[in-house]
Amino acid sequence: MIPTVVWGTGNVGRAAIRAVEAHPALTLTAVLVHDPAKVGRDAGELGGLGRTLGVAATADIAAVLAARPRAVVYAASGDIRPDDALTDIGRAIRAGAVVVTPSLYPLYDQRNAPPELRDPLVAAVAEGGGSLFVSGVDPGWGNDVLPLLVSGLGTEVDAIRCQEIFDYSTYEQEDSVRHLIGMGHPLEYQPLMLAEGVPTMVWGGQLRLMARALGVELDEIRETLDRRALETTVTTRTMGAFEKGTQGAVRFEVQGIVGGEPRIVIEHITRIHASCAPDWPSPPDGVGAHRVVIEGRPRIEVTVEASDEGENRSAGGNATAVGRLVSAIDWLVEAEPGLYDALDVPLRPAVGRLGRRTA
Repeated sequence: MIPTVVWGTGNVGRAAIRAVEAHPALTLTAVLVHDPAKVGRDAGELGGLGRTLGVAATADIAAVLAARPRAVVYAASGDIRPDDALTDIGRAIRAGAVVVTPSLYPLYDQRNAPPELRDPLVAAVAEGGGSLFVSGVDPGWGNDVLPLLVSGLGTEVDAIRCQEIFDYSTYEQEDSVRHLIGMGHPLEYQPLMLAEGVPTMVWGGQLRLMARALGVELDEIRETLDRRALETTVTTRTMGAFEKGTQGAVRFEVQGIVGGEPRIVIEHITRIHASCAPDWPSPPDGVGAHRVVIEGRPRIEVTVEASDEGENRSAGGNATAVGRLVSAIDWLVEAEPGLYDALDVPLRPAVGRLGRRTA
């Protein structure tokens, strides 16, 4: 059994506790939290399992890493604290742990990550002998292993399009939805996630990964952006009111240009309410889906819908991201220390988990 720590118990961390508990090769040995109110609470409660696991949450990072865990699922956010996340991950690698995380976008394509991010982690690997694998859902498997797998079914491939089409009122991070993405703000407001260059920073690595796997060179990466205002004030179940005239939907593309044409495209179509931008593509049930479209012969379209925590699609997306990461741990433990990406780490069947329920 591989001693495994879950670091962070938010949207991703809750799912990580469940995934570690369900994995037949892993044993949960510690849970790290930042919120003092969570210290001492049982991991089973924090993970929503409905039963205790006998592992009490702690804020003592030094003590947990001093125990030399073999693996760490780093589930703390890196969106607004990238420097802290980089420091935390480096500490865990220096302690000899295999670290899996969705938290640092530039490291999804670790080969092309900025030196100021990559170099400290390479040094941590050399010092402690740990490893790192960064993945998620978008960016993550929806923009790397899934489209690459499906592309292999085509005879002729003209273009690959990866879409996330979501109602973000189900996303349990209101600050991110309102302020990072701009929902509910006037269209004059500049959300950080939509600033020029930021989508490429987040999703460009996925384009480079797919291009590398497909054996093509990108001429450049381009961005497109469209924003729509709400035509009427709407009230959401989880986030309250969003006023008429404020941003209610956003659509952008990050395009990998090959031979002057957008051949590999990652597209987001995000709404706070289904009534906004009804002419844009919608998921089959109006809630949320990830979709891959292979334009060519034949034309292939695959739509993935995941639900968790009471049929919540955002929670389902988090759970699949965690599943990809946690399922990689035993492979990484057997591999040489180093930095890995989605083209290195295989997506494998759920060996030993069929019919096994944690709650």
